[in-house]
Amino acid sequence: MPEPKVRKFAITIEEIYHDGGKPVAEPLKKGAILAVVENPFAGSYHEEIEGFMKDLEPLGVEMARRLSEALGGKDAIEGYGKGAIVGQAGELEHGALWHVPGGYAMREILGDAKAIVPSTKKVGGPGTRLDVPVTHINASYVRSHFDAMEVGIGDAPRANEIVLALVMTTGARIHARVGGLKAADIKGEDGLR
Repeated sequence: MPEPKVRKFAITIEEIYHDGGKPVAEPLKKGAILAVVENPFAGSYHEEIEGFMKDLEPLGVEMARRLSEALGGKDAIEGYGKGAIVGQAGELEHGALWHVPGGYAMREILGDAKAIVPSTKKVGGPGTRLDVPVTHINASYVRSHFDAMEVGIGDAPRANEIVLALVMTTGARIHARVGGLKAADIKGEDGLR
């Protein structure tokens, strides 16, 4: 298949100083990068779609690089997630094509992150919002990093498009205090603990 046709990119960065508690000196940063791409399968059912995952790999790497740089560089990143919003002429499975290229791109850019990259997807029209789940990059059981970021673009996805999303954070929720495995105690053996 040909290279993905990108209509636009969007990057959003949040700096969070407090969430009702005492403000912190160094804010938590949450960022998302979105790419609006043409869906080559929109409008009809296609049995063979897997090849598009390979075509999306360079785009995933570019997006992961751009987002990590916008958040202060790869060493600043502690959490990640991914998602896709498929336009109404597509199907949910087209969003699943982002699992491999989006996840492996972040692992490549962040230097062998171990945890599975949480993901979500849906079908919707322009302006559809998506809550992208986030976990720690090296241990999925670190509760302080269980988070999400809402993403979307006002004019996307059009019926024949997919919005591809990557999300990264620089740390735990700003006032995390529900116990569980701490980031400092990660063993790094299996991506879970």
